[in-house]
Parts: sequence; structure tokens; C-alpha cells
Amino acid sequence: MRTRFVIPILALAAWPALARGAERPNVLVVLTDDHSAPHVGCYGNRDIKTPNLDRFAAQGMRFDRAYVTCPQCVPSRSSIMSGRSPVDTRMTRFSAPLPAEVKVFPQLLRADGYYSGVAGRTYHLDGSRLPAESKSVFDRHHLRTFPDRLDFVKTGGTNVMMVNQFRQFLDQVPQGKPFVLQLCSSDPHRPLDRKAIVEPHDPRTLTLPPHYPDTPGVREDFARYYDEIARFDAAFGTILEELEKRGLAQNTIVLFMGDNGASQLRGKGTLYEFGVHVPLIVRWPGTVKPGSTTTELVSGEDIAPTLLEATGSAIPPEMTGRSVLKLLRGEPFDGRKEVFAERGAHGSGLPNNSAAFDLGRCVITPRYKLIYNALWQLPYTPVDFAGDPFWKELQAMNQDCKLPAHLVKLYFSPTRPMFEVYDLQADPAEMENLAGSSAAAAVEKELKATLQEWMILQRDYVPLPVPPNNR
Repeated sequence: MRTRFVIPILALAAWPALARGAERPNVLVVLTDDHSAPHVGCYGNRDIKTPNLDRFAAQGMRFDRAYVTCPQCVPSRSSIMSGRSPVDTRMTRFSAPLPAEVKVFPQLLRADGYYSGVAGRTYHLDGSRLPAESKSVFDRHHLRTFPDRLDFVKTGGTNVMMVNQFRQFLDQVPQGKPFVLQLCSSDPHRPLDRKAIVEPHDPRTLTLPPHYPDTPGVREDFARYYDEIARFDAAFGTILEELEKRGLAQNTIVLFMGDNGASQLRGKGTLYEFGVHVPLIVRWPGTVKPGSTTTELVSGEDIAPTLLEATGSAIPPEMTGRSVLKLLRGEPFDGRKEVFAERGAHGSGLPNNSAAFDLGRCVITPRYKLIYNALWQLPYTPVDFAGDPFWKELQAMNQDCKLPAHLVKLYFSPTRPMFEVYDLQADPAEMENLAGSSAAAAVEKELKATLQEWMILQRDYVPLPVPPNNR
């Protein structure tokens, strides 16, 4: 009996070695900061100037339904790197230190023979922008762990610094070793640069999203957001050129992704599409079909297991994400039925508004979305732009009763609904909340049950959407 089991086990154990008989691919993950999915030319946006990203998409696969696990930088990036949800890793608070026991994919690949690093806007998970009181805690308890996890750790705020650090990293890769690098841009994070590019976008010609008020201030702000994406696009082109110059392009998996949605109306800090739906494009010459697209649901926590499997490395059992390697290869793929996202504390503000503190969860299926606002008593509050001119313009218009009623309801209601249900096919702008309607009752019940199961399995601390009757 023992012999029957030994043979399959030996064959299974030999598989990774067989898979790695050829040269193992390098891995480059490039992240933008606060970038929603529609805002790249190749996603059908005719207003924005992104020639390098568009060309890159023509060489790889564009994901049309990629979602992050959180509309905030720190928890979302923790998922991208760890392959686990923020709730699972206790990373639901902005500026929380990544627990030392939570392994990240560059660290795992380092242990498997790769030269590994992070560069650019990388401070999110090590507490380097905390107030002095918190920094002292990080120092005393050795909570900054990335220098111990990786070979190369650099931080830089501009695209010039990011590109220079990329070159430094490549210069330091030992001969004969594959590399893995997560390279992060600060664009298009606020504050928005009014001189980001030489030929800025014309605010007057832009097509505004359906949930946007059409005002001069809104148009100006939106145009400057596009400018910063265009500035990143130029830097991204330089990065791709560097790979070509060094003869690395053909054996490097390049993955581009937004870390969370734009700091725009109903974007960053919210569970609406502009907050959690991000661009994702992957190029892998010889493996990914050029110009391919997919509408499969993909989560930020799927990135790490995908890259590990693609390089022939083992996927740790604690990872909750799913590899999409078969999808990249064009093979039959049993996709996700849903993805989940959470919203927690943001920045360093006190919990007196929904910008600094909010508790929300959502589940997204191919057609529907359920948002659970656990702190429904708090009104909508903008994240990162409460003091910006266009928001002050909208506040003044609201006070003067000059905003349309449907926009007042979206942005200036004193409270929010506890539950929101949207038909993303019929209503991609999420303007009509179906929660509580008889037409969507069955869908709402099913989505609540699905979210409830996920929250229970994640040991979530937020009250369940369908609380037990234990009286």
C-alpha cells in the first residue's frame, strides 16, 4: 500500500524542478498610486494620453475586472504582496506595520534564489511617515522589517528617483540570478501637480463620469489628475526601454497595476468602482498572448500566488488569493464567482468623519455589488481632497442650493444607507441603489449571505451583515 502513495508524491515533488528546467523569468511589478481602471487609454478612454501603457497592453493581457482588496494604499499593497486579505493579516488600518510572520512574494522568491527588492514610493508598510510617537514604537519593537526581508530597499518620491532606483537595482543584480522588484510611482497621488506635463489635458474637452458635477473646478481637477497619469506613462516607457537596452525584456514578467482607486469623487476610501476597480495589465513574452483581454474577476490578493506559480515557486497554504496563471497562458480557467474588499481607518486623523475612519465591506460578482456601510451614521467625506478648491466649490454650491438633487444625495446627505446594491451591468456608475427593493430582494439576500460567510471565515471584527438572533 505504501508504494502506491510514494510514486505520486515523488512525481509531485519533482514538478517544481521540472518547471524550472528552463531559465526562470524575472518579475517586475509596477504600481501607480490612486489610479482607477477607466483612466488609461487602452481601457477605452479617448481623453487621456497614455501611449506607453497602451502599447504595453497591446503586447500583453488587459484585465477589465481587476479589484483591489481595499480602497487605501497600505491594506491594498499588503494584499498584493502577501496574497492574503487585509482582514486576514490584520492590516485594516492605514500605516499599520506588516507583521513579520506575514511573508510577501519578493521575500519568498528571495528564499528561492531570486535577487529581490522594492523601490520608489515604498514607505507604506514600514511606518516611515508616522508621527514621532508611533515611530519610536516601530523602532523599539523592530517593526520595520523590509530591510531584513529583501536585498534592495529604496524609497523615492518622484518618477525620476523611481527610475534611477530601478537602474541601481538592475546594476546590483548578481550575474546569473533572476530578479524580482516591486517598483512604485507616486503618481497620480495628491496633491496634483499643475505642471506635471508639457502639454496638459484641456479641462473643457474631457468627458466627465456620470456621477460628477460639471463645474469648472471639477474639470480642472480631473484634468490635472489625467496629467499625472500621463507623467507616469512617460516614466513607464523609460522603464520598459531600460529592460530592452539590457536584453531583459523577453524573459521578464512585467505587471502593471493601480494600488487602489483615484482620490476623486466616490473614489479612494470608498467601496464604489472608482475606489476598488483598478487597471491591471500583464506582459510575458512567449506566454501571454499579445493584445488579449479578460473579463474574469481578479483580486489584488491573486497577484502573489500568480507570480509564485509563474516562477515555479511554491504557494504557501495561508495565501487566500488564487493564481491566474492558467488565464495568462490562455488555458481553461475556473474563475472567481466573487471578490471582496474592506475599508478601515485612513491616515492619521481622529475618527470624527468617514475620511479618517470608516468601516465597510463589499462583495462583487460578475454583475452585482453589495456595499455594507457598518458606520452608516457618518456622511460621505472625501479622502485626500477635503481642502481642495473643487470640493470647496461643490460645498458652496450645495449651500446655495445649486447642486442637482441626485448629486446632493450622493455627496451631502447627513447619513448613508447601511446597504447598497448595484447592478453593474445596467448601472456601472452606481447611481441607483437597489437595496431594499422588491426587484433586487433575492440578489440582496444572496450577496449578504456570501459576504457573511467570507467575514466569518476571515474572523472579521466588524458586526456581521446578518447578525445572529441570540436574544
